[in-house]
Amino acid sequence: MIVALGALHAEFGLRELVVSSYQAVSGAGHAGVRTLREQLSLVAGTELGTHPGDVRRAVGDNTGPFAEPVVLNVVPWAGSLREDGWSSEEMKVRDETRKILGLASLPVAVTCVRVPVVTTHSLTVHARFEGEVTVDQAREILATAPGVVLFDNPAAGEFPTPADVVGTDPTWVGRVRRALDDPTALELFVCGDNLRKGAALNTAQIAELLAVGQ
Repeated sequence: MIVALGALHAEFGLRELVVSSYQAVSGAGHAGVRTLREQLSLVAGTELGTHPGDVRRAVGDNTGPFAEPVVLNVVPWAGSLREDGWSSEEMKVRDETRKILGLASLPVAVTCVRVPVVTTHSLTVHARFEGEVTVDQAREILATAPGVVLFDNPAAGEFPTPADVVGTDPTWVGRVRRALDDPTALELFVCGDNLRKGAALNTAQIAELLAVGQ
């Protein structure tokens, strides 16, 4: 998300952020992936998911690192409990966004949701800027930003999804549109492989920068 937002912030000046993160089970490590695959084997070929509690009864105690069954479900929780009902993952998104962009007092509201995807996190982003923005300007910035792929043609069914983004390095951005009731705000949908750009690639890129600096 920050790869795309950083490019927009440099041009427009970010002043507020509202985010929902749809997090793949690999964010919880091997245990998360194993749990989803085991749960999939329990529900495959059944009609589960059509009555209250039927998925939970089929899964039983096999919820692994998740608070609820993640198969045929979405779980509005990721991480551990923090103050006032926030989760550690939500606070991490807030804190790291402020730190990376250098905006220590940026208002950031986050909801993290675990979804039945193996790898690649997705986010819906509502970003408010200092002044009026246009979609054409935003698209031009995103299309030329390093590390960003603009994939945005809903009329042709073109927008990023985890199934297409997994295994790639860039941040993929689609559904770029101006907020209906605020000319200073943009709405975006962002996907990125959490094991590559979210972890391994960042480490490699930082190491390269350090090597160049030496």
